[in-house]
Amino acid sequence: MCDIFISSMNEMTERVRAFKALGDPTRLRIVEFLGCCPRTVDIGDDGAVRSTDGPTAGEVCCHLTGGEKITSTISHHLHELADAGLIKIERSGKRMLCTLDREAVAALAQYLGPFSEGENNGCC
Repeated sequence: MCDIFISSMNEMTERVRAFKALGDPTRLRIVEFLGCCPRTVDIGDDGAVRSTDGPTAGEVCCHLTGGEKITSTISHHLHELADAGLIKIERSGKRMLCTLDREAVAALAQYLGPFSEGENNGCC
């Protein structure tokens, strides 16, 4: 019984971090922007899936602020989203590529799905 409770608390903590990150308007705009960006992936010799295309951190900043360089504020927001597990930031040479973690977003949508359908799953 304790293992189930601990696992449930870990899942809850992850969801709270993700929803908290999405609660900021700038971070929500970043997620919306990355959600619209096409993503090209490469499967390496080791079987790992790597993003080979996606906007750079500078391009995300340019889209949001109109500036040509990444600001410390946008950098902070990108790292908050990465820490919450919603985006991935990968170095490719001097570039930092940003991609939405679609599996993490799908997991949040799946979690919220029963609430939108009025299912109570026996909790009330």
